[in-house]
Amino acid sequence: MNLLLDTHVALWAITDSPRLSSRARELIASPTTTVWVSVASVWEIAIKHSLGRGDMPVSGRDAARYFRDSGYRLLAIEAEHAAAIEALPAHHQDPFDRLLVAQALTEPMRLMTHDPMVARYSDTIIEI
Repeated sequence: MNLLLDTHVALWAITDSPRLSSRARELIASPTTTVWVSVASVWEIAIKHSLGRGDMPVSGRDAARYFRDSGYRLLAIEAEHAAAIEALPAHHQDPFDRLLVAQALTEPMRLMTHDPMVARYSDTIIEI
């Protein structure tokens, strides 16, 4: 399975946060799972970290390194991903989350999120 982690889930995974459920840990660690993190997540981390947001404890540069060191693949933002945002219903207004949904649906991948509003986009989205 190709599994795209949303930004918070990706951060929880690399920091071994107790907020990451056992189900999420199992899916991420499964030998049949290829774990992906979007470049949009690195971008979001960089912006929010530079603003001093406490929920972004690492810089974008460090996050990208940690993701690679963890064996996660980085998913580039393609024009098709950006264009797919137009067709999404207005369940959620966060531009980063909407891009992650568009990427997951376009590729296709399973998106893992903690946000119930993001999970409303598709039954292929895994809410933890």
